[in-house]
Amino acid sequence: MEIAKAEVSVVEIPFPFDASGVGIMPTPWRSLEFALVRLEDELGNVGWGEAFGYFVVDASKAIIERLILPRLIGATITDIPAWNRRLQLDLHLFGRYGATVFAISGVDIALWDLAARRAGVPLHRLLAGDGPVRTSGLRSYASLMRYGDTALAVAACEQALARGYTAIKLHETDMATISACRDVIGPDVPLSVDVNCQWGGDFFTAHRQELADLEVAWVEEPVFPPEDFAALAALRSPGIPLAAGENWCTATQFAQAGDAVDIWQPSVTKVGGISEYLRILSMASAQGRPVVPHCPYFGPGYFATLHLAAAHPAMDDIEILYTDPEAWLCDVEGLRDGGTLCVPTGPGLGFEPDPDVMEKYRRA
Repeated sequence: MEIAKAEVSVVEIPFPFDASGVGIMPTPWRSLEFALVRLEDELGNVGWGEAFGYFVVDASKAIIERLILPRLIGATITDIPAWNRRLQLDLHLFGRYGATVFAISGVDIALWDLAARRAGVPLHRLLAGDGPVRTSGLRSYASLMRYGDTALAVAACEQALARGYTAIKLHETDMATISACRDVIGPDVPLSVDVNCQWGGDFFTAHRQELADLEVAWVEEPVFPPEDFAALAALRSPGIPLAAGENWCTATQFAQAGDAVDIWQPSVTKVGGISEYLRILSMASAQGRPVVPHCPYFGPGYFATLHLAAAHPAMDDIEILYTDPEAWLCDVEGLRDGGTLCVPTGPGLGFEPDPDVMEKYRRA
């Protein structure tokens, strides 16, 4: 396919949040920022991608605009994974991980969307070939914010259950708050805990039995740095699955991780795009390892995650950021049925942004 046109834009949509907004992030977090990549081929087909960045998404946008799009416009792409690997090589002086790979991720997703649209098939069919796919019944969970307040965290758990969610992930670091949330949701609702590297090995070890008694589904990123594979491996024990991977970039780090954790959590907008994700899924399948994806936003990356899960049975438990933005880029809620999700069945990703929302929330 020949890339005739390409652009990247930032769309920022605020969301309400009762707490301070400080916790998971170093500064208040009250908006979703999307770096949206739009590619158009010589036939007029359009593919969409999404680069990661939280509220420094402008860094990813700058790399796409200055280092990737000039070499992409006018190019003919016949092998997306090979193009991805070549781009990683050519840009490695700008950093192997972080914003450079986030930028590559966004363009890679758009290329796969474009390829599936050209073929006239949903992306999961392009990925699975003649193999089986799942287009409904994908397990999901409500991924709560970090409230830093027991009453707010408990109330959010209650609200999520009332809205039909059947599993919950906390981002609280206080054991008393975690215990209170378990009390309110009851023993039968799966409960996982993501502490974003805040605990450390000593804290985890000291509270290991308490976590086991709370029957957590998994503990996510208990140590810093998140790629300290030796420290993670030393904490593994029966009864408390460990999970990590949202901050590992490229399949290389997942290969280096080995058996450091029980559950891998790659993020398609951070890891290098769909091409790298497929390499990780291949390794996970060979090892019989579950993959629980990270990608809580609601743009093309989220749709790519659904298609990857549809094509790979080892991938389940889709994260849904528990928030209500002022507007939706597209119909995300229409994909949810209580605690499960369905997968778009139209050509490509099935991501069709609302032009009015794009125009209203586009950032200069």
